[in-house]
Amino acid sequence: MTSTSPSAEKTVQLAPSYNLPIALIILALPCWLLQPWCSFAIAAFGLFLMIQTLTLRFEFTETDFDLYRGDRLIRRFPYQDWQNWKIFWSPLPILFYFKEVRSIHFMPIVFDPNMLQICLEKHCAHLLVEQESSR
Repeated sequence: MTSTSPSAEKTVQLAPSYNLPIALIILALPCWLLQPWCSFAIAAFGLFLMIQTLTLRFEFTETDFDLYRGDRLIRRFPYQDWQNWKIFWSPLPILFYFKEVRSIHFMPIVFDPNMLQICLEKHCAHLLVEQESSR
């Protein structure tokens, strides 16, 4: 989903993806027969991710990756501070990692992974060049 703000800054909002939370909840069902407590933990984590998927919003602007809860900005991650990024397990993306100058972040994929990849390649292309040259 793409929208343009009044300041003419192009912003891309990532669509939510319920794949990971639903998969965890479904996985918890057969686990119930073997380990009820383990099943409960998996289902609880799936429900937690479902709530996060419903309430969080991720946006790519020209200069930042922004995290919102509803309309309130929670955190801004300027691209200039990024050193590396990776989407883990590409056949079925489940985890997004990025490293800033002073911190490391892991986020479960509760948003559209294809659009995430496109936006990262567009806004953090300089990191792709650095990653390729270090191999």
